[in-house]
Amino acid sequence: MLHRVLRNTRPLLSTLSFSWNTVLARPRMDTSRPVERTIRAKLTQALDPKHLEVLNESHMHAVPAGSESHFRVLVVSSCFDGLSLLQRHRLVNEALRDELSSSVHALAIQAKTPEQWQEHPTLAKSPPCLGGSKHDGTMAQKLKAAQD
Repeated sequence: MLHRVLRNTRPLLSTLSFSWNTVLARPRMDTSRPVERTIRAKLTQALDPKHLEVLNESHMHAVPAGSESHFRVLVVSSCFDGLSLLQRHRLVNEALRDELSSSVHALAIQAKTPEQWQEHPTLAKSPPCLGGSKHDGTMAQKLKAAQD
């Protein structure tokens, strides 16, 4: 039974997550997603994650199709040991400073230690969009910068 469950979840895991510790979850890089690719590369370089998920949630917001402006990341790293949640978020924000000041409008962060991930291995879901991007005067500039 377990073998059947693992076999059926393998395609889902390979598209959603990236993990050094799991054979089932291999990165699937999409070369047409430069911002997502950059986020993944910078977080990997800066934090040496044991598990990393980068989800483009732009389709859930009031932006043009194909946009890369809203992301959710889950980073599991030993670098977070002994750090407060605020300090962990600052490390992630620092690694993505250039993207946050240009093409990324919103970034939801889950930053966990390997022990926390082992106890609770789930990615939080985002709430529905309330249309905040429609009222952001810089959104058009950020989307244009991301395409250049």
